[in-house]
Amino acid sequence: MTKKAKKGGAKLRSEEWFGRHDRDAFVHRSWMKNQGFPHDLFESRPVIGICNTWSEVTPCNAHFRELAEHVKYGVLDEGGFPLEFPVMSLGETMMRPTTMLFRNQVAMDVEESIRANPFDGVVLMMGCDKTTPALLMGAASCDLPTIGLSGGPMLNGRYRGETIGSGTHTWKFTEALKLGTMKMSELPEAEACMSRSAGHCMTMGTASTMASMVEALGMGLPTNAAIPAVDSRRKVLARMVGRRIVQMVREDLRMSKILTKEAFENAIMVNGAIGGSTNAVVHLLAIARRVGVNVTLDDWDRLGQSMPCLVNLMPSGDFLMEDFYYAGGIPVVVKEIGRFLHKKALTVNGSSIWDNSKDAVNYDERVITPVAKPFKPQGGIAVLRGNLAPQGAVLKPSAATPKLMKHKGRAVVFEDIDDLHRRIDDPKLDVKPDDILVLKNCGPKGYPGFPEVGNFALPAKILKQGVTDMVRISDARMSGTAYGTVVLHVSPEAAAGGPLALVQNGDVIELDVERRKLQLHVTSAELSRRKAKWKKPPPHADRGWVKLYCDTVLQADEGVDLDFLAGKSGAKVGRPSH
Repeated sequence: MTKKAKKGGAKLRSEEWFGRHDRDAFVHRSWMKNQGFPHDLFESRPVIGICNTWSEVTPCNAHFRELAEHVKYGVLDEGGFPLEFPVMSLGETMMRPTTMLFRNQVAMDVEESIRANPFDGVVLMMGCDKTTPALLMGAASCDLPTIGLSGGPMLNGRYRGETIGSGTHTWKFTEALKLGTMKMSELPEAEACMSRSAGHCMTMGTASTMASMVEALGMGLPTNAAIPAVDSRRKVLARMVGRRIVQMVREDLRMSKILTKEAFENAIMVNGAIGGSTNAVVHLLAIARRVGVNVTLDDWDRLGQSMPCLVNLMPSGDFLMEDFYYAGGIPVVVKEIGRFLHKKALTVNGSSIWDNSKDAVNYDERVITPVAKPFKPQGGIAVLRGNLAPQGAVLKPSAATPKLMKHKGRAVVFEDIDDLHRRIDDPKLDVKPDDILVLKNCGPKGYPGFPEVGNFALPAKILKQGVTDMVRISDARMSGTAYGTVVLHVSPEAAAGGPLALVQNGDVIELDVERRKLQLHVTSAELSRRKAKWKKPPPHADRGWVKLYCDTVLQADEGVDLDFLAGKSGAKVGRPSH
């Protein structure tokens, strides 16, 4: 027999499969033994499910086979029984029309896989953008002891003596090609220089942001966010995760004890301090709904208004995640903004977020600036409202052009992404630098799936005038690696009949970030007239996942989860299968 299975000697969930003396237990143990597992592994050991999102078409996660082995070593070290299982993997760089279309599907995959199998605790292996929220959402619905392990960022990119960042320089190189300052023949070298190791984007994009959110929420061990994927210390962390999850099972430390309102508020504030991705807004809203914690856009705005951006990373700054790790990572950020945080919030290692961070040392103040002298005065997410976005829209001030944060201009409208692609670089396009570009029908229902197209490139004729930014408004998302004065997540979306659907060329739109205002200067009577003529777009599918998604998906201000998945169902053991 091993150490005490669980706090108070309580029965392990897995004993319903392996600890009985009937026909079903015989079947369960017998078939598992064909993999070479000795009998004592089935005797009162915590069974740890290792949820692996490895896939060769998810480059961010392509090193997870090896990382999972280190988790297993840790589980065995602590007397647990590790069992690895796969779920659908979401590769941001490959999947069409967008990985966001499948985030909720993976969350369902994770939830049902955990509930259906003999797991007492779970390790979530995630790296690429949507794998992190999908796994957290699914696991939260089961509410077992759970710990997150991110795969880590790639090494810094280097191209012809210049530091380059994944995603961020994709947009810059694309603009350079349009301008003729970069040749197509130079792209293969730039591609190789940008992605030169295993791991996810090394900018403060969505993958790095969500890895940081895992740590800030208390769902990952300290340093989870920033250790480079190929650094040996990432393997050590994986082993420590394996050890810790067994201890969590014995302590009955479940997700609901960690994912409190205070934890979400801490994560929102950390997101502001790191200049994190706007995508974190949607993902944290969805995770909170799964655990029954009331988090809204108002919380994002309230907690972000006074939070300075301390982290000088691309796309808002100059450095990359490798530099962030060497400077001290999330623990240093937490220490710097400690006076704003809920210091007693519990984390997966059993200590508070403050105890984990209070002794952190900042080794490079160029990368993580002191709160007294921040990199940028505003790091939070601004939530905009008005007759164009009655349920809200978001903007990332740290990535925007200051002079455009208060702007009034004429709308240049693209009805959908195909219309944008057809006309954006047309020399005859009627557009001026002080216009506002509007893109419709790219929200959760409209695309479908809520893609990262909100940061679309400026018209070629505008770029050739030396203009590098314009106000862009859409119901889409944007990549966390992107930048610009981009208003996103306009809710309700155009495809759901929101006011965005009614905008026409030449309408005047006013953006005032300080006043949190997004106003369409068209009378209510005229909008009513236009609404009466509006026709709902035809469905994208009449069967399968896409139909289920489009029929039940919530709007951006509610996290874009499916409407029937709010709340947690626990991990009750189901009826016998034989």
